[in-house]
Amino acid sequence: MPKLPLSVFVLAYNSADKIRQCLESVTWADEIVVVDSFSADGTEAIAREFTDKVIQHEFKGFGELRNFALSCLTHDWVLSVDSDEVVTPEFRAEIEGMLERGPDADAYFVPRINFFLRKYKILHGGWYPDYRQPQFFNRNKFRYREDQLVHEGFVCDGRVGYVKEHVIQYPFLTLREFLDKMDRYSNLMARQRGKGGKRFKAVKLIFSPPVFFLKMYIFRRGFMDGLPGLVLALLYANYTLLKYVKLWDMERNAEFNE
Repeated sequence: MPKLPLSVFVLAYNSADKIRQCLESVTWADEIVVVDSFSADGTEAIAREFTDKVIQHEFKGFGELRNFALSCLTHDWVLSVDSDEVVTPEFRAEIEGMLERGPDADAYFVPRINFFLRKYKILHGGWYPDYRQPQFFNRNKFRYREDQLVHEGFVCDGRVGYVKEHVIQYPFLTLREFLDKMDRYSNLMARQRGKGGKRFKAVKLIFSPPVFFLKMYIFRRGFMDGLPGLVLALLYANYTLLKYVKLWDMERNAEFNE
């Protein structure tokens, strides 16, 4: 059978410091589509060096944004790559082999190796293999859940499998970037919880942050990543705290009635 063509889509927002490396790693694909949410740092100009399919779309939640990206693609088989991810040669070879033979599933989870602050490889604490959602799939059988603003789920009408090789992710090049992203994500998570009918409980505010720290640092062995593992566990405990504080603040201001 002829090799199946592949579309790659990349979501971007103020990603000028990362997106070039990302797009350089997927130039072998048959189509690249970048969906940008009106970046102000030159992201769009860099993306246009690699593809003329750069589309601006307002951010209304990650589920909606990803489904919009799927509607812009030409081919059935899709690879979703975030702007802070890099496809390795080994992963490319595995995907191309599957496209030549014909995939035996409809969607595949992809393992990711994350580097914290650019240079610290994190292999514990829940950061590896970091199966978030399938990244390689047949878009005729797959959709993202639009009712979730962040950490969006998916629906697959078929078999789900796993690839062996990994991609590399550089989610936070600086501590400032981590703090800014967690501020944004905690807003989204608080709003998502409130819209979903979950209400603030003081007991969650008290116990959830330390429980999350113990889960990440002890039970998921974050301590094996040394000082970076400890820092990450503390930062994510703070992120958990922020989600509940912001939920309380949104309820206090009756934002869910808007």
